[in-house]
Amino acid sequence: MAGVRPAAGGGRWLSVAPERLERWLDGFASRHGPLRWDAAPDRVTVTAADGAVAECRVPFPPLRTIEQAPFGGLVDHACADRTVGVVLVRLGGFAVGLFDGQRLRASACGSRPVHGRAAAGGWSQRRFARRREGQARLALAAAADATAGLLLPAAGELDAVVGGGDRRALAAVLADARLVRLRPLVADVLEVPQPRRAVLDAAPALFRAVDVRLLEP
Repeated sequence: MAGVRPAAGGGRWLSVAPERLERWLDGFASRHGPLRWDAAPDRVTVTAADGAVAECRVPFPPLRTIEQAPFGGLVDHACADRTVGVVLVRLGGFAVGLFDGQRLRASACGSRPVHGRAAAGGWSQRRFARRREGQARLALAAAADATAGLLLPAAGELDAVVGGGDRRALAAVLADARLVRLRPLVADVLEVPQPRRAVLDAAPALFRAVDVRLLEP
C-alpha cells in the first residue's frame, strides 16, 4: 500500500499495488463480510455485507468487464504489463521515460535554470521577467525535445502516457506540434517533486497503483 489520504465526501483513499489487490480485497471480505460488486469501465464498486464500500478506480481504463470473473476482471487488468511513456516536467527540470511494465527501457533527464520571480520594482522587474520568460521557454523546449526524441519512435506501441509535475508546464510541453500523437494517450497526471532520475525510477509504483476509496460503516 503506497499511501492513505482523506477523500472528499468522506472515507479515505488508499493506493494498492496491483500484485497486492486480490489479497487486499480478500482481507476486506474477511473484515466486513461477503462481497458483491458492480464493474464499470472506469470504476469497480465493491460492497460488503455490513455496508462497507471499496470504490476501486480502474487504472488505464477502460476495463473490459468479464461478468464471470471476480470483480469484473479488475485484478488481471491492473496486473497486466503495459508499455507506458512518462513525462515529468517542472520549470527548470524534466524526466522522460519509456517503461515496459516496471522496467525502464530508456530515459532522458535534464535541467535548465529558471530564476524565481523578482520583487516589484519597475523597469528592472520587467527586464527580469523577460529574462525569466526566456529561460522558461528554453527549459520547456528542452523537455519537448526529449519527449519527442524518446517517445515518438515508440508511439505505435504505447498503451498510455503518464504525465507528472507542474500541470501548466506539462501542458506547455504537450502542446508542442510534434507531440500531437501522444496527447490522446495521456491517462493520468502524477503529483511528483522536482523531476529527477530517482523520481522517474519510482514512477511505476504510482501509475500502476489502484486507487481505492474506502467507506466503512
